[in-house]
Amino acid sequence: MSQRSERRGIHVDQSELLCKKGCGYYGNAAWQGLCSKCWREEYQRARQKQIQEDWALAEKLQREEEAAYASSHGSQSQSPAQPSQSQPSLTPFSKFEEKKTNEKTRKVTTVKKFFSPSSRTAPKKESHEGKSHSPSFTRQPSVETDRVSRDFVDFLKNLQKPGREIHKQSRAFIESMANKKDLGADELSECVQDFYQNMSDRLMSHFKGSSEKVERVMDQVEKYIMTRLYKSVFCPETTDDEKKDLATQHRIRALHWVTIQMLCVPVDEEILEVADSVVKAITDIIEMDSKRVPRDKLACITSCSKHIFNAIKVTKKEPASADDFLPTLIYIVLKANPPRLQSNIQYITRFCNPSRLMTGEDGYYFTNLCCAVAFIEKLDAQSLNLSPEDFERYMSGQVSPRRQDDPGSWTDSGSSINPLISQLHHNLDVLSSLEKRQQQVVDGAMALQTELNEWQDSVAREVQEILEKYPLEIKPRASAIDAENVENDRLPPPLQPQVFAG
Repeated sequence: MSQRSERRGIHVDQSELLCKKGCGYYGNAAWQGLCSKCWREEYQRARQKQIQEDWALAEKLQREEEAAYASSHGSQSQSPAQPSQSQPSLTPFSKFEEKKTNEKTRKVTTVKKFFSPSSRTAPKKESHEGKSHSPSFTRQPSVETDRVSRDFVDFLKNLQKPGREIHKQSRAFIESMANKKDLGADELSECVQDFYQNMSDRLMSHFKGSSEKVERVMDQVEKYIMTRLYKSVFCPETTDDEKKDLATQHRIRALHWVTIQMLCVPVDEEILEVADSVVKAITDIIEMDSKRVPRDKLACITSCSKHIFNAIKVTKKEPASADDFLPTLIYIVLKANPPRLQSNIQYITRFCNPSRLMTGEDGYYFTNLCCAVAFIEKLDAQSLNLSPEDFERYMSGQVSPRRQDDPGSWTDSGSSINPLISQLHHNLDVLSSLEKRQQQVVDGAMALQTELNEWQDSVAREVQEILEKYPLEIKPRASAIDAENVENDRLPPPLQPQVFAG
């Protein structure tokens, strides 16, 4: 009880959710704590720096090559003009080859250096497999793709001429992306984000600064493009997203023993409305994986978060705070164990309209989800106010905190975890009491049967004793008065009463 009372809970300062550059927008762990705007600026700055370093290296190699060429031909009997004549022909060729090589490897090298090292053979593998069975964006559209395409065309009809241009640009972009299967995930993300930015700038100039109209059109553009590109850009083989998904799932499964009290979650699932909100929140976070559009995935996260806030509000009978929200979100993620959680987070980060992640409730809830996943990955004994020994035993499965010597603790813990578990324990208690009562009834029936048999025997003995003490004498049957008269036939008939009329 002392440990439980001293637990401080999970607390994240709201300033930690914002961009590290101090711009006021929400940051993201995938962007090194930056918002999408600052991340793109850092990315462009790093790319320009890499280009300058590549050109500096190319010039250095060129000078060394020129020096080697001059030294190798200086000993020969040639006029001084000959090296100068051959050198110009060599220099452009060498620079051309160097420039071609740098241009070919610039993007991949920049992404690898700026973010994290990745496999160098993966792009080749993806390119090889892409030639054999990669999905086609235009030749084999699915039913959902056809429906989204029709909805997109119907939406653009209201815009008339700008709508035709938007449709043309979107189709051209999708066709260009079909030819970029050998690019990495970050490079594909850069292409999509550049298209969003260019399209948004054009729409802003067309609608004369009407951000609402631009946002509405950009939502439809994102839905159309990402539905068509989903199979190609979601969890690509050039990344380790699938490996991270498996690691996160195993981690959450290993933490199945974490109770609602350990996380200091202010939710009482004994309340019917709270239990219903928890179930809806779990359903929403699981349903996120079935969506194709980043905006729809964000909508699932937002809906899940609103159900969480409602559960906290009903339990505490007051509006929920941010300090209450994050532990409850962690609890929901642990209970749901959403499929491909890391892939969905990376997909939203790479291909969602950046304005949604920078501001608004969608960005806030998504940032908290990223914090929840990061907390689960780094969860330790101190976070749960446990000793390192107990934490290791729980993680290894040797002991479970739900199996304590005190049977009441199991029931109390289970009732706070899930109303179904609480009902299960209640039913088990009822069955146990019924079993005891049934045994008592059976024992009583057996005792009654024994008493009845003993009573029957005692009655039989008493009857036998009485019969022996007072034997039964059967006397002859009594006869009539004149039974011995042999002359009955000669007797006159009996007198009959007679009535005389007076």
